[in-house]
Amino acid sequence: MSRPLHIGIIAGEPSGDVLAAGLIRAIQAKHSNVRFSGIGGQHMLAAGFHSIVDMETLSVMGLVEVLSRLPELVGVKRAVLTHFADDKPDVFIGVDAPDFNLRIEKVLKQRGIPTIHYVSPTVWAWREKRIHTIAEATDLVLGLFPFEAPIYAQYKVPYRFVGHTLADTIPLYPDQKNAREQFSLDTQQPVLALLPGSRRGEVAALLDSFLQAATIAASKLTQGEAALTVLIPAANAARREQIEATIGQYSDSALAIQVIDGQSRECLIAADAVLIASGTATLEAMLCKRPMVVAYKMAKMTHFLMSYLYKPAYFSLPNLLADAPLVTELLQQDVNAETLATHLIPLFGDKGQQLEQRFIEIHQSLKLNADSQAADAVLGLVTC
Repeated sequence: MSRPLHIGIIAGEPSGDVLAAGLIRAIQAKHSNVRFSGIGGQHMLAAGFHSIVDMETLSVMGLVEVLSRLPELVGVKRAVLTHFADDKPDVFIGVDAPDFNLRIEKVLKQRGIPTIHYVSPTVWAWREKRIHTIAEATDLVLGLFPFEAPIYAQYKVPYRFVGHTLADTIPLYPDQKNAREQFSLDTQQPVLALLPGSRRGEVAALLDSFLQAATIAASKLTQGEAALTVLIPAANAARREQIEATIGQYSDSALAIQVIDGQSRECLIAADAVLIASGTATLEAMLCKRPMVVAYKMAKMTHFLMSYLYKPAYFSLPNLLADAPLVTELLQQDVNAETLATHLIPLFGDKGQQLEQRFIEIHQSLKLNADSQAADAVLGLVTC
């Protein structure tokens, strides 16, 4: 091919940005003449990606919450399809964000462009019949988790389990001492990481309860010992501003709070325990071998609908992968300071240490060189 191979990609949130960036670098290592365009974040941009729209535009959560942003999202869809009509890609990859990306993929597939969806929608959890929409929209699904494969086989939809990039990049035995040195923390002091999410709505819903729970935990854990240190990684500048506005209310508390730009992994490794929003970050916490309490709040109507639609017994990735209640999961009204603290405090003792071997076993099952496998699948679809 004399001209550069053109690969279109859309990633809708920070976890997809990281995943797509790894894929971009793996493709660049295997193909010397390639360019990328679509929608992406800072990690994709650093890898040489051209983004036509700010990725933050697509970072919207929940069934009900999407409705208020619908006109804006329709405008983004129109802009993307116009871009790819004017500059046709050789293959298109939608990274997660299924409600948006599958619509794009369907149109592009009808135009004769090979399409890949990277990160399986949760058809195994709810709205199983979406798999027919997936089959219409995409030529191949690249999946991160082994429990997804059976449902795709049942419906005869092309699927490839590639493992998870986080499992490839995070050591089986993370170095807590080194992580603490980066934040000037003593090896003996208790450290708590708070990860209330990467979206504005998640931080607004969770951070205050997390800080209240941390205050309760500090009163129980620090009597006669070093004060409890709280690490809060901020996904971007907007989240940092939001986090700092909230922690200003806790300036007189006993908490020693550090807000860190990015570095969520280092914060997790440095911590003894974690309060965390449900999502990909729970997988990262598990791979860092850190005990956690997983929490989530959503709009009342969204929760009402999900209570009828969602099928599995668990919602956090550690529990889904283990098919067992390894970590505490809290939803809605249970996400309050007292309940969070009750489940959090024991994690600073033996209970937290008991989870390490289970986490290592799950880690090994996902460590498959995912970036390279995904790149092979993409390039194979272009050349076949």
